[in-house]
Amino acid sequence: MDIENLEIQIKTFFGLEPVLAEEIRKLGGRNVEIKNRAVNCEGDLGFLYKVNYSARTALKVLIPIIHFKAFNEQKFYEKLFKFSWDELMDVDQTFAIDATINSERYTHSQFMTLKMKDAIVDFFQEKYNRRPSVETRSPDIKLHLHIDRELVTISMDSSGDALFKRGYRKEQGEAPINEVLASGMLHLAGWDGKGNFLDPMCGSGTLLIEAAMIAMDLPAQIFRKRFAFQNWKNYDADLFTKIKEVRIDRVKEFHGKIVGYDIDGRMLDAATENIEAAELEDVIELKRQNFFDSKKELFPLLIVFNPPYDERISINDDDFYKKIGDTFKTHYPNTLAWLISSDLEAVKKIGLRPSRKIKLFNGKLETRFLQYEMYEGTKKLHKLENKE
Repeated sequence: MDIENLEIQIKTFFGLEPVLAEEIRKLGGRNVEIKNRAVNCEGDLGFLYKVNYSARTALKVLIPIIHFKAFNEQKFYEKLFKFSWDELMDVDQTFAIDATINSERYTHSQFMTLKMKDAIVDFFQEKYNRRPSVETRSPDIKLHLHIDRELVTISMDSSGDALFKRGYRKEQGEAPINEVLASGMLHLAGWDGKGNFLDPMCGSGTLLIEAAMIAMDLPAQIFRKRFAFQNWKNYDADLFTKIKEVRIDRVKEFHGKIVGYDIDGRMLDAATENIEAAELEDVIELKRQNFFDSKKELFPLLIVFNPPYDERISINDDDFYKKIGDTFKTHYPNTLAWLISSDLEAVKKIGLRPSRKIKLFNGKLETRFLQYEMYEGTKKLHKLENKE
C-alpha cells in the first residue's frame, strides 16, 4: 500500500455526493471524482485520517487494494489466495468481510464472501500453519468485497463502524434521521453557523446537534473511540494525534442561537440526553412548544426540520402540512425554511411553491428536501424593495 498516494473511495447517501466532494476538496483530496453514492479521490495517510475524523457527510472510507476480473468462483479464489495478505494483517488479527454484488454470474453474496474468507484463511494456513479468525461484531480488519459483473474490487475499510455513528446518540425516537443525512441537509440548506437556527419538530435532536457541530467547527468524530485504520500495520499514531490536535484547535465559539421545539415531552427528554452526551447543552436550547402556535423570535433565522411520520404521532397529512404552510406564512416572515418529506402529495398542501427541490433518501424512503422562502408581503414586492 503506497501511503503517499492512496486510491480512496468515500461512500455517502444519494444526493449528498456534491456536498461530500466539496468537503473532500477542502480537506485536501486530490483528483476528486463524483460517483453514484460515492466520491473517489487520492490522498496520503494523513488525509485518510482527516477524512475519517472530520468529514460530516461520509459513511465509509474505503481503500481499494485489489482489482481483477474473475469469470468463475475458482478463478476468484485463486486470485485471492495468491495475494500477500500478511502485508495487510497478522495471523493473530480477526477479520470480517462485507459484500456488494451486482452480477448475473455471481448471485449469492454470502457464497462469494465465504470463498474470499477461505482464500485468506488458506493463505495463512499454508504460509504460517496458523489461521486468522473471522469476527463479525468487532473485527480488527474489515474488508469490503465489490463485484460488478466480472470486475472484482477488494477494499480495506478504514472506518470500521459506519461514520454516522458519531458516538453521541444515547436515545432515539421512532423515526430518527441519520446523522450523515442530517449534516448533508444542513449543508444543502446553507447553514454555516452565521445567524440562528430552529428545528421546530426536533425529535431526539439530531439536526440540532449536527447544526451546533457545524457552527463550532467540531470534528464529526470527536466522540469516536476507535477507527479500523488504527489496527493497520502502517498505522501512525503520532500523525493521527497531530491531525486531531490541529482540528480541535480550529473549534470556535458560536454566538447565535440553536433552538429546538417539540410537543412530545418524551422526545425532549431524548433530545436532552443526546445533547448532553454531545456536551452541547450550553449551545442548544430546547422548548416544549407547538410550532403551529409559535412566532418568529430569532433574526436572522434558518429553519430545517424533518416533520414526524405516522410512526411517531398520528397525523392527518393534508391538515398537518396545511398548518405548516399557514404557520410559515403567518408567523415566519423573511425566513428561509427547509423540510424533508416522503409524502410528495401531502407537501402540496403547504400552499407555497418550493424554490428548490432535492431528491434524497431517508433510509429506503425516497424523499424531497424542499426549500421555502417566506417574505413579508409578496415576493414581487420584496424584489422591488431590494432594487430601490
